[in-house]
Amino acid sequence: MKNKHLPLVVIFIVLMAACNSHSAGTEKKDSVVSVPAANAPKHISILDAEGMNLLDSNATIEVIAEGYKWTEGPVYVSDSDYLLFSDVPANRIYKWKQGKGAGVYLEPSGYTGTIPKEKEPGSNGLVIDKKGKLVLCQQGNRQIGRMKSSLNDPRAVFDVIVSDYQGKKFNSPNDAVYAANGNLYFTDPPYGLEKGIKDSTKEIPFQGIYLVKPGGKALLFTDKVSYPNGIALSPDNKILYISNSDSDNKEWTKYELNDQGLIAKATVFYHVSAEEGKLPGNPDGMKVNARGYIFATGPGGIWVFNPAGKVLARIYTGELTANCFIDQVHNMLYMTCKSYVMRVKLKPE
Repeated sequence: MKNKHLPLVVIFIVLMAACNSHSAGTEKKDSVVSVPAANAPKHISILDAEGMNLLDSNATIEVIAEGYKWTEGPVYVSDSDYLLFSDVPANRIYKWKQGKGAGVYLEPSGYTGTIPKEKEPGSNGLVIDKKGKLVLCQQGNRQIGRMKSSLNDPRAVFDVIVSDYQGKKFNSPNDAVYAANGNLYFTDPPYGLEKGIKDSTKEIPFQGIYLVKPGGKALLFTDKVSYPNGIALSPDNKILYISNSDSDNKEWTKYELNDQGLIAKATVFYHVSAEEGKLPGNPDGMKVNARGYIFATGPGGIWVFNPAGKVLARIYTGELTANCFIDQVHNMLYMTCKSYVMRVKLKPE
């Protein structure tokens, strides 16, 4: 299914200065620098007047941290006013705080074994549960884990929430979201396996999306998405959005949920056309704001949709963009973009 939209106004914010090179994990403290030079200019493109309600035409894309291997899973801890994000290949979580920059928050984060793993062993998606505990998609351990210690006293000791489906190990849990009733949904592509979909240790023959009810086992939500990746819920918890990061089938699907939290109806929310897909990047992580607008990573950066599936705006980061998080306290969109962490100011909700 192809979505069509009529560009009404295009706003370019081009950041020309390049960043100096830094060692891994180098942070920008207090000062904000221009996005580093790349093949594509960095800009915000408003494609529909409705998008102007979400993004300021003068908003600047800022780099707040750089020098990582592959950033993912941003989550803002509002109570203590700091950002957490994963560096998946490095098997670490970093903490960034305004005015202080960032440092290692938790290591290891996703793989606690002793046999070295080279391909993306760390945590990926991060969420905070109702009890204020950090829940991690642990690619290396092939499980959803919960950090035992408090957020402000991080220690690499984890409880296992779920690690298998019908006795078979997951591939490598990637991203997750909690519903208001405590239901946990997560995606399980093969990206953390050494040889991906062809890895000999792969126990489940598909890439699933799962539902875990409080205290329960994993229920299969669907196995019909080739490379399920990003995941998000509508504000009323009645719709689950899933991104497919399959390079041959870049799209987002929406699932209307029944009373059991399972599928009542599935439809393609938006399919990326061949022309749109020429920019680097696939659909990946996403978030939904309090009004139901979807901020989804895709080719070129962040795509902003309304609930009807119309593309309202795109934020071009100039980097492969993996995930994002909406900080409603400061009206900021944080974006993990390859070796960078970026942010852009949003209009108040």
